[in-house]
Amino acid sequence: MNQLLNSGEIVQMQPTEPGYEVEEFLGGGGQGEVYRARLLGAQSAGTPVALKWFFPHYLRQDPHLRTRLERAVDNGPPSDRFLWPQELVVAADRPSSFGYVMPLREDRFVGITDLVTRRAEPTLRALVTAGFELAHNYLQLHAKGFCYRDISFGNVFFDPQSGEVRICDNDNVSVDDGQGGSIGGTARFMAPEIVRGEAGPSTETDLFSLAVLLFYMLVNHHPLEGAKEARIRCFDLPAMTRLYGTDPLFIFDPDDISNRPQPGSHDNALALWPLYPRFVQTLFMRTFTDGLRDPYSRVRESQWRSNLIRLRDSIFYCQRCDAENFYDQDALRASDGGNPSRRVEWLTRFFSDRDALRASDGSSAACWSCASPHRLPPRMRIDSDVVMLNHDTRLYPHHLDAERSYSFAEPVAEVTQHPQNPQVWGLRNRSAQRWTSHDVNGQVNDVEPGQTVTLSPGLRLLFGGREGEVRF
Repeated sequence: MNQLLNSGEIVQMQPTEPGYEVEEFLGGGGQGEVYRARLLGAQSAGTPVALKWFFPHYLRQDPHLRTRLERAVDNGPPSDRFLWPQELVVAADRPSSFGYVMPLREDRFVGITDLVTRRAEPTLRALVTAGFELAHNYLQLHAKGFCYRDISFGNVFFDPQSGEVRICDNDNVSVDDGQGGSIGGTARFMAPEIVRGEAGPSTETDLFSLAVLLFYMLVNHHPLEGAKEARIRCFDLPAMTRLYGTDPLFIFDPDDISNRPQPGSHDNALALWPLYPRFVQTLFMRTFTDGLRDPYSRVRESQWRSNLIRLRDSIFYCQRCDAENFYDQDALRASDGGNPSRRVEWLTRFFSDRDALRASDGSSAACWSCASPHRLPPRMRIDSDVVMLNHDTRLYPHHLDAERSYSFAEPVAEVTQHPQNPQVWGLRNRSAQRWTSHDVNGQVNDVEPGQTVTLSPGLRLLFGGREGEVRF
């Protein structure tokens, strides 16, 4: 690739202001190239940034790009998870093009493609956290009246240790007006109405793309690629239009089994879909059944956010092999109020082969990895939420605060082991607030910041805004 800029070249916002010195070429794509650069001549001189410089021909294709970028710079980022444009820059000897600077992505972040190709293998906790972060931060974007327009593999990075995300290529972001433009999305992530040419990008089409991305992250497969995709011999534009636009069908549609995943071709979907609790499966079903036809039936970011938090809290470890499993309090509860036969009837609507059915129905009783019967750890019910109290469980502000302030930066409580008696576990108060504990014998105690209360069946903890009850 012929680089647009040279190492040591200076670009500036205005001719009289400090500039940025190009240091290193990082990569390129269809729009332009990205470089590592550093700020010159200011208090923060030397601060590394990423510099994106556009191809002149791309600027001719997208005449509204500068306006979008200027609006983005003026509004500022929706959150710190966006590698947001900070300012536009020009070069004196390159009048036909321009670029912008943004925060530099740290090396600890990897792409979603690294997950799908198994170059990165995060824990389920980190993976679910990444899904939550995406839903939460796209909600912040949409709340400002913008749509992203191109949610896909290439624009999202995550830390496989923590699940923290970074969202890049924010020059795609535009006002949420549903109008067409040079950016309609990425193939296989675009909503059906965009594929059919009936609509432009909007918050509703973003919601479809977000659901596809989350399905890929959790199931490692595309939600519309089943038996129909396997029968395609020439994957040309007409075939793609039928599969993703005019005749889309969810691979686990409860009313139509004609597009089920095929053993040998779609093994990821067959193996991973049964692992997830029903409340997560239901969200995907809604977006990829009713939501295929009606954009306003798609799951909202806030619903993904609350349910992915619930999924994160449901993780517990197999006591034999340490594999992460999900606690599903609804697993044995039938849709009509408790009839197990109705549970099996409901499941058969999803799986065409008996082995997949047995795997799904048994996942609530045995470990998916080693088939050992589950031995559940203590768990805490906080209002309608259930948090599994594993050896490494931490509680965060959204657990104890009725206002639901979502952040994993500082825990407010953590499960700890007694230093003299390893059979005894407690919950340490890491917040700045006093708690009150009530045990089953009627004993009432204050739990000051820094103190630990022993976990016991029936223990109630008053955190202020919310109340928790420990169950074994």
